[in-house]
Amino acid sequence: FSRNLVSNGCKNWKKALVIFGKHEMAQTHKDSVVTWKSYQGTSKQGNVAQMIATANVSEIVERREYLRRIVAVTSMLGRQGLPFRGHDEGEDSPNRGNFLYISPTSQNDMIDCCAQEVTSVIVSEMTKSKVYSIMVDEARDKKAEQLAVCVRYVSEGAVKERFLALAEIKSFDAQSIANEIQQQIQNYGLAELKCVAQTYDGAAVMSGSTGGVQAHFRRLHPEAIYVHCYAHQLNLVLCNTCKAVPEAVELFSLLECVYSFFSTSLVNHHKFMETQAKLGLTKTELVQLSNTRWACQLRSISAVLETLPAILECLSAIGSPIAVGLKAKLYKFSAVYALLMFQSILSVTEGLHKFLQKETLDLAEAFICKQAVCDTLKGKHSDAFATELYEKTKALCNTHSIPEPGAKTRHKQRKMEDFVLEATVGSRTELNNSDTLKRELLFPCVDRMVGELDQRFCSVDAGLLKGVQACSPKSENFLSEPHLNELAKHYRLDLKKEEVLVARNFLTRKTEAGCPPKNMLSVYNLLDSDMFPSLKATIQVALTVPVSSCSCERSFSALRRLHSWLRQTMGQKRLHSLAVMSIEKDTLQHLMRAGGPHPMKPTEPHHLQKSEMRF
Repeated sequence: FSRNLVSNGCKNWKKALVIFGKHEMAQTHKDSVVTWKSYQGTSKQGNVAQMIATANVSEIVERREYLRRIVAVTSMLGRQGLPFRGHDEGEDSPNRGNFLYISPTSQNDMIDCCAQEVTSVIVSEMTKSKVYSIMVDEARDKKAEQLAVCVRYVSEGAVKERFLALAEIKSFDAQSIANEIQQQIQNYGLAELKCVAQTYDGAAVMSGSTGGVQAHFRRLHPEAIYVHCYAHQLNLVLCNTCKAVPEAVELFSLLECVYSFFSTSLVNHHKFMETQAKLGLTKTELVQLSNTRWACQLRSISAVLETLPAILECLSAIGSPIAVGLKAKLYKFSAVYALLMFQSILSVTEGLHKFLQKETLDLAEAFICKQAVCDTLKGKHSDAFATELYEKTKALCNTHSIPEPGAKTRHKQRKMEDFVLEATVGSRTELNNSDTLKRELLFPCVDRMVGELDQRFCSVDAGLLKGVQACSPKSENFLSEPHLNELAKHYRLDLKKEEVLVARNFLTRKTEAGCPPKNMLSVYNLLDSDMFPSLKATIQVALTVPVSSCSCERSFSALRRLHSWLRQTMGQKRLHSLAVMSIEKDTLQHLMRAGGPHPMKPTEPHHLQKSEMRF
């Protein structure tokens, strides 16, 4: 019937409503209506292929949003050095961790992806720079030995020191360490670039001239001069100075004993704090000594001098044999003299300690500051300073009723019970007057320190050092052609004589115009690369030579935060990636602001299942 109506139409109009009703109930009519509605939909939404493509785009946008959030969370946790997972990740755990919405495999891939993007930025900058220096240090991490590899280069008119890799080493001989450093260089595609310097600490395995790491590395990179970390050098200067003078050894041993006495016992510590408050002193904690951080020595001496009244009163009140012995050692004119003397001397070197840790510091400026410290210390080798120090000690001792040397004091005879040994056995000059203190304590310490500074800060060849200094406007031989030629010759640079002559006149005019170059970096930025190509390349090399390996030391500080006792199951690859994200957080933050790293690089979309994402 329905087909008849469609083919022949309706002729019986009296029964048209009945006929139309029957036709409306027919299956052919229903199919036609569905087809018509579909046609109307395609005219608005497009054909089937277009609709499928639209659905795919929508799904892609949705998944990219998931990835964007995952990358943002990964980046934030990595920058802050926070753990991703919890100790107990069960459903009933009250603290399952900070990031549980993707599988551990995908989580590792995402962390590795972010670290790769950060490293790719560093490698890209190094490739454009064409020259770099390597800085390496090693440290014990629980039951593994970690090797931190950092690089220094010039990029976009600035000197940069960046963290490159954290590698676990199995063998500790020089050849194995050198091979590991070379392997890291090859892993990041840096083998074709020129390495101009290598910087390590003073350990024999690293610094040996024939069998050390520096010797093995120079066989692969002949131009890479060895620079013994200046910050370590300064620590060695102070260590050797104090070891050479017996009175200095006794003083720092006494400071360590005083610190232990008031820190290991809570009763003694509370009494020390209460005594400071009772005497109206600012509450000050004593500082523990350190053989590698000599800034602690100055802080320890200053803390003892500031709290000396409280220390003496506490030791008298406690009255134990140890307290009696410590007070007897502190209650001496020579001990106070030594405290004030080392406070003065170490205050001279304190600024150099901080200065040598700057990432942008160049070798020429470091040498100038070292010479300034030497000159200042030489000024303390004088009768005028010795007299001033003696009078200052005398005034402080009078305040605390400490007798001056040579003054007659009445001693009450005591029995040998609770006896404390105050001096070592053997012949030693008694420090009982101004001349003896000056001759036996002050002058030997100053002379030894100056001698150590002159002797140790000379690991770089003298000719190359003068070449580096010739690149600095603060140097007397600034733009000296013979010295620049020696530096350029070592690094196989064809320095043009005409460029040096023009540069002198150019910089002279800049100075006359009121824009003198302040340092080596400002000279580098003032010179145009088209007009002074060879001279600018020579100065770039001088800027690239590092002064210290403090960037490696700072990376170990981050390692202690990352590899805590709650995160002992972390693998080496994950540890390296998290270290890169944490140490180079500024680069990672810049990448996120610029649009984020490319999260699809190491991670395929099927790893990120929709059921695992709960945003």
